[in-house]
Amino acid sequence: MDPQSTPDLSTLPGLSTEASALPLSTVAVVGLGTMGTGIAEVLARAGREVIGIDTDEAAARKAAAALEAATARAVRRERLTERERRDVLARFRTFTDLRAAADADLVIEVVPEDYALKRQVFDELEAVVRPDAILATGTNALSVTRLAAESRRPERVLGLHFFHPVPAMKLVEVVSSVLTAPAAVAAVTQLARDLGKDPIGLGDRPGFVADGLLFGYLNQAAAMYESRYATREDIDAAMRLGCGLPMGPLELLDLIGVDTARTVLEAMYAESHDRLHAPAPVLGQLAEAGLTGRKAGRGFYTYDAPGWGHLPADAGGATVVPDAETPAATGTPVGGRAVAAVGVAGSGTMASGIAEVFARAGYRVVLAARGLEKAERAKARIGRSMARSVEKGRLTAEVRDAALASITPAGSLDAFADVDLAVEAVAEDLAVKQELFRALDTVCKPGTVLATTTSSLPVIACARATSRPQDVIGMHFFNPAPAMKLVEVVRTVLTADEVHTTVRSVCAKIRKHPVDCGDRAGFIVNALLFPYLNNAVKMVEQHYASPDDIDTAMKLGGGYPMGPFELLDVVGLDVSLAIEKVLHAEFRDPGLAPSPLLEHLVAAGCLGRKTGRGFREHARR
Repeated sequence: MDPQSTPDLSTLPGLSTEASALPLSTVAVVGLGTMGTGIAEVLARAGREVIGIDTDEAAARKAAAALEAATARAVRRERLTERERRDVLARFRTFTDLRAAADADLVIEVVPEDYALKRQVFDELEAVVRPDAILATGTNALSVTRLAAESRRPERVLGLHFFHPVPAMKLVEVVSSVLTAPAAVAAVTQLARDLGKDPIGLGDRPGFVADGLLFGYLNQAAAMYESRYATREDIDAAMRLGCGLPMGPLELLDLIGVDTARTVLEAMYAESHDRLHAPAPVLGQLAEAGLTGRKAGRGFYTYDAPGWGHLPADAGGATVVPDAETPAATGTPVGGRAVAAVGVAGSGTMASGIAEVFARAGYRVVLAARGLEKAERAKARIGRSMARSVEKGRLTAEVRDAALASITPAGSLDAFADVDLAVEAVAEDLAVKQELFRALDTVCKPGTVLATTTSSLPVIACARATSRPQDVIGMHFFNPAPAMKLVEVVRTVLTADEVHTTVRSVCAKIRKHPVDCGDRAGFIVNALLFPYLNNAVKMVEQHYASPDDIDTAMKLGGGYPMGPFELLDVVGLDVSLAIEKVLHAEFRDPGLAPSPLLEHLVAAGCLGRKTGRGFREHARR
């Protein structure tokens, strides 16, 4: 590096080699779209003087109007006084010329994700800003290092990645290149804290943490939709109900913008050469057609009007309207076979949870295990579960008593002779399941629907173990079964239509949401969830970020109820590794190969909560 470009900490605003970071009091925001307007709002409300700049006068006026509307709502909700509102509005001024940034301590550019455009903005800014000003790019896809290296003072250039909607989202990724002065990072990190945000410091790579994990998952969901493996509605419902996410992946792609997602993925693929990051062709097709999501009024879904869902209600675009792909509202499926008695095979947590679900819905249940004592212990577990529901007011004592009375424990599968639906919930071992299905084929009466709860094994292999493969289907419940609303209904190429209809009708009666999918590894949820978890482990393996920072990024930036490492420890690292191996074997994609770090932890017996140690230490249960 040229000696003249060596970072001089004393030239950065409010900083010296002895002093800690001080507030950046005047901030210019270049680009007053949705993101820029949100950044300007949080800055002004935090007491900063904000210079909003956009070459489009209409955009500048719209930003000012949005701030007026947002602060008015805050007053109505008693989050601001009228005087505080006037002070906030007075701190925000808009301009159409970059020369307005001349006195800014910090400039944040949030213009569209186009490198040439960002480079042009930086060139023009460097001609007018003070030598000590920090320049931050809001990119989440382009190289911060390249922008810094081509600037006059690379030590003052960094990335500052907010999340949409900015006023609500707590995460800020502070991205430094190898050229960035630590004092600049410290100043901007302190600013993020002053804004009430939770900053995490990262190095420069496309997507950083949150988007680096999120967009790979979104891309796989788009590819799943494109292959017609499952409908858009079922893909989104599966991830909302199966993982507790606030939005499904295709809904989220429409909110982010299909074109934006494609740009981010292109940048990620250019660096990683991982096929999982190569944009699904459907993203390019939609983007080229102008069907970029909510902002265009149409993307994967169709909306009542163009606009952004997190803006005021009059901005439009938040309501999905029916289109040619919208499934007909049929209500509860009609037809199929009558089901009055259900057999559940197994004695573990999943088996007892499924038995509880059916009993509470009014079915007669036979709970069979390897020995009557095990079955009775499983029924006792159900009793304790329902007692907790009664204590919490979710269930009446009368319903509990009736449900428990409807469960008959049994020590062998012979008790399934008269059931109408047999559901296996035994170990996730194909040989074990095939042996059980051969037994069910012998014991169960003709016409009984035979269902497997497997989450990763081929349903057809269970079906072919019987003489009636047309009666076999997958019913993948999620743990804990009484609480989780999702059931993946998995048809094989041999499953009869009548059996499929029967299972969908049963799902309605037990108040579960069924999603249809074909018989392939991972179905919907695990096929999308576990590559995301695997990629998180790879980030740690590459020393890019810590488990704590990654968990924070995904909870605060992605709205996930648990971070990936929290979830891995709960699920079990051995279970996760087994599913990832199945996915890799089926799809043969190198990007799905399990992380060596995960394999090493499993080999060492560090399996998560159940062993007391996984990615974190846990109290032994």
